[in-house]
Amino acid sequence: MHLRLGDRTFDLATRGLVMGILNRTPDSFYDKGATFSLDALLGRADQLLSDGADILDVGGVKAGPGPEVTEAEELDRVIPAVEALHERLDVPISVDTWRASVARAAYCAGAVVGNDISGFADPDYLPTAAAAGATVVATHIRIGPRIPDPEPVYDDVVAAVRDFLVERATRARAAGVGADQLVLDAGLDLGKTAAQSLALLRASDVLGGLGYPLLLSASNKPFLGVILDLDIDHRHEASLAAAALGVSLGCRIVRAHDVAGTRRVCDALAAVLEAA
Repeated sequence: MHLRLGDRTFDLATRGLVMGILNRTPDSFYDKGATFSLDALLGRADQLLSDGADILDVGGVKAGPGPEVTEAEELDRVIPAVEALHERLDVPISVDTWRASVARAAYCAGAVVGNDISGFADPDYLPTAAAAGATVVATHIRIGPRIPDPEPVYDDVVAAVRDFLVERATRARAAGVGADQLVLDAGLDLGKTAAQSLALLRASDVLGGLGYPLLLSASNKPFLGVILDLDIDHRHEASLAAAALGVSLGCRIVRAHDVAGTRRVCDALAAVLEAA
């Protein structure tokens, strides 16, 4: 399995990539705006790269409910950050947005990945990515970003997510996205209960077997807190355990706050998988 990110190609047969999280938001569930200022975000990016990040993921709007962020506000948060990172650092940059207009501007500024938690709800998202030669992340979500979904119901959550991702992958390929430019994400906590998110984590082998790299975004998420009765400041070890389980079952990109710890997890598992 290979993944193309801009002018780089990664062999993911045994190697897991680490995607470092950069929130340019004042209300992130995890850092509460610690990297909202551009200087703080750039300093954090330097640290993530030093810790071993393979990709930097920049977002200007949190996924959960909150005050409205207009397109102009999101552009103002994201594009200067992408431009500065592209000028300073030699690393693939991902833009965490569900707006095609923001993704387009980010690609022009140097981003090579569109990380869309809406499942390509914007009809221009895939044509925009294909025109830019960008990689995309197809994420399962039940309703949409920023919309509360406290009691989601599925007949079979793994089957529902699998079918959704297969359909989105087919749509992306038809739009001109390359087979080596498509990543899937089960969307843990996005329209799922804690138990449903855990079921999807356990089914990473099923979803990772669909033919595309599987991204795991479990770092410090609420489902870990619910299952283990941990508040936000005490989910570090649980996040690394989730990463280890996910990679062992086939996840090949791990989106993480703790890049150094996740890098060690991925490297350790790569050594085991290569030995096998």
